[in-house]
Amino acid sequence: MLITFEGKRVIVAGAARGIGHAIAVAFAENGGAVTACDRLFDEVEAYAGPAKAGPGSIRAAKVDVTDKASVQSVVEGVGGPVDVLVYVAGGIRGQRPKPLEDVPVEDFHQIVDANLTGAFLFAQAVAPGMKRARKGRIVTISSRAAIAPSLTGIQAYASAKHGQLGLVRQLSHELGQFGITVNTVAPGFLRTSPDYEPQWEGWGREGQKAFLDKIAMRRMGTPDDIAHAVLFLSSDYASWITGQILPVTGSPY
Repeated sequence: MLITFEGKRVIVAGAARGIGHAIAVAFAENGGAVTACDRLFDEVEAYAGPAKAGPGSIRAAKVDVTDKASVQSVVEGVGGPVDVLVYVAGGIRGQRPKPLEDVPVEDFHQIVDANLTGAFLFAQAVAPGMKRARKGRIVTISSRAAIAPSLTGIQAYASAKHGQLGLVRQLSHELGQFGITVNTVAPGFLRTSPDYEPQWEGWGREGQKAFLDKIAMRRMGTPDDIAHAVLFLSSDYASWITGQILPVTGSPY
């Protein structure tokens, strides 16, 4: 099976590090002209340029995923219709779990805006061009927290990821007639961001071992594991797959 994105314009939103970085690099290595955007512009710019192991390239862009004008500016800067949008941005925004009654509403909105509103704004921005081209791929990175309580214990995170799955399913129904597929990849817990290290360290050695023992593959996933799933869903081989959530957890659950 040959998957290539030569001649394709790709946006990866939330590309500074971890999963987003791996996805941007994977698309470029397979020929894509990638616009990698993040609020952490310097981190994206550090690896932008021609792909080191393939024919594609990466262009860095700064974005505030919660600001419509900022999102629109990134999309317009691509220079033509977007073939693939991958929305990775979100996370827990440096927050820690608190009892429900102690959660400031501002904290709740911050996580929902980054994970859900941003996905909506990017999909809204790329949809007109995809409709005109009568083809396109939209893939979000959600979480196992889209289908179950979140291991983070953060109410807003589980709410946002459940909401993102609802958005994916609704958009797939709306956009399918234009040849656009909309899907989401749901990783299990990965140590891909400094935000998640306190959770991992808090489990202690025994807790970490118990966590790994529950994974069928008996190993932690990597950003490349997620990137490979995204490449498939963005390819021509997935042209009749839409509105789906693909758990990439190393386990059957």
